[in-house]
Amino acid sequence: MSVSDGRVTPLELSVRQRYVVLAAAFLGWMFAGLEISLFVLIHRPAMVSLMTDAALESSPTQPVVINEQAVTQWFAWYQAAFLLGAASGGWIFGLLGDRRGRTRALALSVLCYSCFTGVSYFASSPFELLILRFLACHGIGGAWPNTVALVAEAWPDVSRPFLAGILGTAANVGQVLIGVICLLNPVTPESWRWVLLVGASPVVIGIWCLRGVPESVRWLMARDQATKNSAGPLRELFRPPLRRLAFMGILLGAIPVIGTAANSQWIVPWTDQVAAQQRSEVKIGADGKPLPKAKADPKSKARTQVARASGAVFGSLLGGILAALLGRRTTYFLISLLSLITSTVIFGWMHPLDPWFYPASFVFGLVGVIYFGWLPLYLPELFPTRVRATGTGISFNTGRVVAACVVLGTGLFVQVFGGDYAKIGLWTGMIYGVGMIIILFAPRTDGSSLKE
Repeated sequence: MSVSDGRVTPLELSVRQRYVVLAAAFLGWMFAGLEISLFVLIHRPAMVSLMTDAALESSPTQPVVINEQAVTQWFAWYQAAFLLGAASGGWIFGLLGDRRGRTRALALSVLCYSCFTGVSYFASSPFELLILRFLACHGIGGAWPNTVALVAEAWPDVSRPFLAGILGTAANVGQVLIGVICLLNPVTPESWRWVLLVGASPVVIGIWCLRGVPESVRWLMARDQATKNSAGPLRELFRPPLRRLAFMGILLGAIPVIGTAANSQWIVPWTDQVAAQQRSEVKIGADGKPLPKAKADPKSKARTQVARASGAVFGSLLGGILAALLGRRTTYFLISLLSLITSTVIFGWMHPLDPWFYPASFVFGLVGVIYFGWLPLYLPELFPTRVRATGTGISFNTGRVVAACVVLGTGLFVQVFGGDYAKIGLWTGMIYGVGMIIILFAPRTDGSSLKE
């Protein structure tokens, strides 16, 4: 080990070890992104299947009519379960990362979301699936602070803006991956459980992290200091001078999380809903007789997912780079402004059957996810090493609690707008305007290195 002026530098890891850390962090967060989008894609087919089974069990001879408003309401509940579970997991695994090590906490996070998603294969009701989803999302929330802390502490400061973009891209690569898989193998009410087995596959990544990924040198050297600090990372974070930084981090992390869960995610089930409505419509031909019903395209939602997530891959890659070029605060303000504009255009003026809908979804993904390349750069700069995983985890994931309240509040929108996803998306997109105001009060960290 090399120690200079009592400080440990990231170069104490060999080049090979740093690439192993980057690979583990990328894969851990990539599969977390796959898990996030997995339920967005299977939600409607799963609800139709489970609700149909329940209806047939209670009244075998009666025709089954699916209540679209109920399907939409379940989507809000699943989004809330994801947000609350991820928020809780961010606190638990972030604290574990500061107490027991980043690598161990990351490994346990990956094992958590993989195993509970796999067990979801056996769910027999929407409520059982909801509980298992909530538990799995603890791992999703726990993966983020530990991947960010590992990468931020393992690489030289000069590489961090680019690496922040790479890490931000990881989740969106996972979202593209699950979209392509479901495009090649359409998800239908008759065939959706297999997707949950795909979500269980990262269990091998969790085992590898436990056995083959080196621990953060900065954390190892800061461990003794953290042990002597009787307050512990959680108490220290919520008392001066870090308390103000923690609350600002929570606000900044809440905007993109709310924007994703309560706004942009709706375009995928919206596409599926329109496809189903198109199938059920009865059209009259020129001879006055009803035409054969159009067959709903089960691939339409996957195309929307791939278009949005593909744009997000590029957008998240730009986050760290733009923050380094334009400044952290300026970049966040511009992201919020552009996200507000694109959300308003898509939900206010467009429709899933519009020929420009898929290109617009690509742009929506590109703009709205630049946040997630910005956050891995900015949030670690706010906190010293001894509380970095806890601080970044709480900053990013506590916003999910606020987002869950917003998503559950969309239940009111569901009733008012009769399950109209477009109107729901139009109103929830106003959250980006709030981000334009909050960033004006954030501290400047431009050009700063990580605090010890």
